[in-house]
Amino acid sequence: MQFFRCEAIEFLNEIRNNNSKEWFTANRARYEELILEPSRHFVQEMGEKLLILEPYINAVPKVNGSLFRIYRDTRLSKDKTPIKSRIGIIFWRGSGKRLQSANFYLHFSPDELLVATGIRGFSKDTLDGYREYIKNKERTKELKSIIADLKEKGFSFPKPKYKRYPRGFEKENHYANLPLYASMYAYKRFNPETICHEDLNSFLFKIWQESLPLFEWIYQMTLTVKVRDPKAKALSLG
Repeated sequence: MQFFRCEAIEFLNEIRNNNSKEWFTANRARYEELILEPSRHFVQEMGEKLLILEPYINAVPKVNGSLFRIYRDTRLSKDKTPIKSRIGIIFWRGSGKRLQSANFYLHFSPDELLVATGIRGFSKDTLDGYREYIKNKERTKELKSIIADLKEKGFSFPKPKYKRYPRGFEKENHYANLPLYASMYAYKRFNPETICHEDLNSFLFKIWQESLPLFEWIYQMTLTVKVRDPKAKALSLG
């Protein structure tokens, strides 16, 4: 089933060339037709398909659920253009924040289709939890094996962010460079027009199926994360 037409890529390119709230307001009907409604249908259909891999997956076909807002929060971004020309979609497990939970993610823009699994940026709490989690040799061994296997299958990983090992890791050598990461995810990049392929769901399902071991490892890690904010809900199964 084809969810997105290739005109969606052309529309995102138009946003880049006419990036103002006034232009977007005048073209909002096109956004809803080419981006928003197809995204909702895609999340609903893909979410049902992902239940085969992950019975507790969150697939919420609405903005601030599995869909990201088209408006950019320019207060928190170096990019001050008000409208995003990159469309993100996410499926996650757990009751925590979607970006700090094990997730299947994609975004498409005029430049690329990126398909990823994991967490693309650790919060302070998640980073602390990750570092504590990999102090266990068996967990580290498992993660290193997962990374090696996914690299053989054509996945890429982010580069380590930090140069100095955190306290408690300096004298150890079985961690490799894992304590230096500020995120942990596997990804593949494709031509942006891949998003309008008529067999998109099967294409993405295969990628996320291959990366399921990383998803599960990340999920188990997040269960150990201690959230410092006392008002925040604790992560829980499902």
